[in-house]
Amino acid sequence: MQIRIDDLSGDQTRALLALHLAGMHANSPPDHVRALDLTGLQRPDVTVWTVWREGSIAGIGALKALPDGTGELKSMRTHPDHLRSRVAAALLEHIIGEAQARGYARLSLETGSGEAFDPALALYRRRGFIDGEAFSDYERSAFNQFLHLDL
Repeated sequence: MQIRIDDLSGDQTRALLALHLAGMHANSPPDHVRALDLTGLQRPDVTVWTVWREGSIAGIGALKALPDGTGELKSMRTHPDHLRSRVAAALLEHIIGEAQARGYARLSLETGSGEAFDPALALYRRRGFIDGEAFSDYERSAFNQFLHLDL
């Protein structure tokens, strides 16, 4: 398994990102999708990593720098061919390590509710993320939830 910074130009990366966005739209109310599209992930305050196995993309995840000295976990998705193979756990550890190296005080994320989000929520909670308040420019709703990990 290799984790590397991705410039989002490759076909496999773009296909996995499209799958991620389609999943977010399919499992979220229309006005509650906060996933970044290609343009959002190409911003200078966002770093994207992809996980590769034997020449195939296995996962994607991003870290967004927030103005208050914290970071936001974005766009975590494991390719369907690599589910339950520790791809997401390895990528999460990599991103947490990068957030620590950058000196962030906290790593936060916003996600949805429901069965489609349960596996990711379980991963985050196993790693020590706890439920908390809305952050950045998010507003709490009946659908979304916020998790935080003090670094």
